[in-house]
Amino acid sequence: MSRDGELILRLREQDLEALGELFERYRLQVYRVSLAIVRDPQVAEDILQDCFLKLHYYAHRIDIERPLMPWLYRVTANLSYTYVTRNQKRRTALDQVSDTLISPIGLAPDRVTERTEMERNIRSAIENLPLNQRVVVILHYLACLSIQDIAEILECPIGTVKSRLHYARESLRHVLESDTWISELAHGYA
Repeated sequence: MSRDGELILRLREQDLEALGELFERYRLQVYRVSLAIVRDPQVAEDILQDCFLKLHYYAHRIDIERPLMPWLYRVTANLSYTYVTRNQKRRTALDQVSDTLISPIGLAPDRVTERTEMERNIRSAIENLPLNQRVVVILHYLACLSIQDIAEILECPIGTVKSRLHYARESLRHVLESDTWISELAHGYA
């Protein structure tokens, strides 16, 4: 039985305390991924709630032998995709993604200014990626998921995930290549 199997079994018997425990255990990961995709804190909060409502509703279908997090990421990605495709015009920053892509640097005033500019450039580049590439970048770099896990979550072949990640990296490299700092400070794009 997976780490969460006992809680899922309790949830199947309508034990809402089990749902609360799962919510507390995974809410931050679900919220962060949703926020990175939809770029709206209120919508990410709504998706978080919807994700756990679906967990409650579909508890009887969840394999208690497997980890729960990939299932939650799949639901989060699907709900986020649906929102974004319906609301393409809404744009907000991806602060958390840029933070995971940039290595720590000193806090000297000139370095703070450089970092702010770096974050702005990286956020902008990520926000301008096609949705399918943006989601793969977010799941890989923000959620630290493997290619295999992403393929399972998005229910697509591993080759598709690799391809999307490759083209996203190439797009980011192309957009950011004029910035000399990128080879030193951005993970995965050097």
